[in-house]
Amino acid sequence: MHERVDRGDNLEKGRVRIEYSLPLKSNLLGVTGKADVVEFHKRSDGKWAPYPVEYKRGKPKKDNCDKVQLCAQAICLEEMVGTDIEQGALFYGKIKRREEVIFTSALRQETLEIAQELHKLFKEGKTPEPEYSKKCDTCSFVDACLPKALSPRSAGRGLKQKKRSVALWLADMVASTEPE
Repeated sequence: MHERVDRGDNLEKGRVRIEYSLPLKSNLLGVTGKADVVEFHKRSDGKWAPYPVEYKRGKPKKDNCDKVQLCAQAICLEEMVGTDIEQGALFYGKIKRREEVIFTSALRQETLEIAQELHKLFKEGKTPEPEYSKKCDTCSFVDACLPKALSPRSAGRGLKQKKRSVALWLADMVASTEPE
């Protein structure tokens, strides 16, 4: 599913320009990384409006982890392009459709809090305890995390599971601005 995304192609379809594997950076969140896809929609004033699209193999999650990841990408784009981004989309391969995500103030706040918590963990040199759930089986970090082998028996240790997968993704994006 990520074959085209990973090649870093781009193309134009009418009033939409599509960039694949676009590098991202946010000083506010302290992260860098790549967006799977950013569509730039030409507005009536001639300017291009960014619209991030994240590809996921599975289906929509019950928690906000995918939405937080997409919101982090939008915050990066906002800083880089100097414009507000109100929405983006998650494309789920299992159901073969997009789910629109509105970047509400609550979602933005959750994204910022997770990024801050992640930076605190880095600064303290702590790694959250893994907590296995069914979604771990389709996570790209499962081999690094080893949730079945290392999962604690008691609930409440480490980050909550809904924040852990987002924290792992953000950890992969952490900018080189972290103190050494």
